[in-house]
Amino acid sequence: MGWKFISVLAITILLAPNIAWGDAAVPRVIPIPAGAFIQGSDRAEREAAYRLDEAAYGHSVTRKNKWYESEFKRGPANTGAYDITATLITNAQYAVFIAATRRAAPDVDRATWRGYGLIHPWPRTRRHAWVNGEPPPGRADHPVVLVSHGDVAAYAAWLSRRTGAKWRLPTEREWEKAARGVDGRRFPWGPDFDPTKLNSHDPKDQTKGPFDTTPVGAFHAGASPFGLLDPAGQVFEWTATTSGAGRYVVKGGSWDDSGCGICRPAARHTRPESLKHILIGFRLVRERS
Repeated sequence: MGWKFISVLAITILLAPNIAWGDAAVPRVIPIPAGAFIQGSDRAEREAAYRLDEAAYGHSVTRKNKWYESEFKRGPANTGAYDITATLITNAQYAVFIAATRRAAPDVDRATWRGYGLIHPWPRTRRHAWVNGEPPPGRADHPVVLVSHGDVAAYAAWLSRRTGAKWRLPTEREWEKAARGVDGRRFPWGPDFDPTKLNSHDPKDQTKGPFDTTPVGAFHAGASPFGLLDPAGQVFEWTATTSGAGRYVVKGGSWDDSGCGICRPAARHTRPESLKHILIGFRLVRERS
């Protein structure tokens, strides 16, 4: 039933006279110009990040474990020009790829999840897992998660073949520039943390955040200077930058973070390429021709 449903959906998208294939499956992009920007952080920014975490969690685990000490030293860096998807790739966009390729849909079994050693219990993954090749009900416009680095590479290669353009993951440097602009701001929107501008677990109007993914682009006030949506919070994002054998840098923070020192564009940590996590999704770069 699932494959039949997705196949019908894909055919409808491709053949409907009033819907271009690109409208449904090709992500909207924003242009990022070539040139310099301020990358990384200084001591003052890292100290402020630790203080945010301490105030939110009531402990100093991130400071004791030196979470932010691997950030690049604040200073100028350069990129070429590129286009980057305005939002994270959604379940609906990924569904067209699944229907076209019959690749395994996003999911993770209990034993594999237990082997990751993560703090979230396996039952929590069920709300994000696909069933019979179909996205979770009511989550078509949520970011796709439970995708490995290899899954993302396969999606980018398929989208490249389908559109004739070159799509790929952003490098860490490209992602950071798109997320913070050129002036080195601490957060995409400016110097100070504001929990109302991102999907995190911080209090919003006297209540905690949703502790779940939300439709992409819902926090418009948290956009970067270039217009990148959800560059902080929501889910971490795979990049093309490696850090040791079989590990890649992820950026952005997630819906289960409070503080949110880890949500700063300068923050960085790595994950194994095979990991399928409910806290990791992706967006893509389209190379300029």
